[in-house]
Amino acid sequence: MIISEIFGPTVQGEGPSLGRRCGFVRLGRCNLACSFCDTPFTWRWTDHDPAVELRDASVDEIVTRLDTMAVDMVVISGGEPLVQQRELKPLVDAVRVERRWRIEVETAGTIAPLLDVDQWNVSPKLANSGNPRDRRYKPDVLQALAATGRAVFKFVVVDPADLDEIASIVEDNGLTNVWLMPEGTDATTLAQRMAWVAPAAVDRGWNVTTRLHILIWGDERGR
Repeated sequence: MIISEIFGPTVQGEGPSLGRRCGFVRLGRCNLACSFCDTPFTWRWTDHDPAVELRDASVDEIVTRLDTMAVDMVVISGGEPLVQQRELKPLVDAVRVERRWRIEVETAGTIAPLLDVDQWNVSPKLANSGNPRDRRYKPDVLQALAATGRAVFKFVVVDPADLDEIASIVEDNGLTNVWLMPEGTDATTLAQRMAWVAPAAVDRGWNVTTRLHILIWGDERGR
């Protein structure tokens, strides 16, 4: 499969597994183009070189690298991992079935899930992402992910105006286990946005997550 980087041991920086020790497998390529993307090196070739940023890796190579980390949880991220969903299955089998490690997959919720994983970390993109609505919003996919019983829905928020859009998506698709996360790649921005994100989440019956890796290491790649 096409990968960007493998790193760890580190900690899961977002969502309900915040702070849990893990290894990361970051895949290359994406089917969206978010204006605030913090991993543009996985897909944006106007200012990054795919020949430098991406490479082919076998399942054996990836698993051997993960074995050295002595972790019991793997996060598969991107880019958009489900662009390579068919290629991912042997890796999921090697990690989850053979080693019995926990697997979380990060996805934007635009490609229907075919894999059996422990948790789908679904981040539906809002208008604030800059993507056209018909590309970023796929109700049938969101509902399929919700139907697995293993999905959490994590919305990246930039402005209080985002809250009504989130509420509409949640209501229209019957989503539960909803999380708000402030957008930001520095501690100051996260703190400023968290000041209004947290009470808004509580008031609406949702959860809130920061970006722990940013608070610890800043916007440092491979963390």
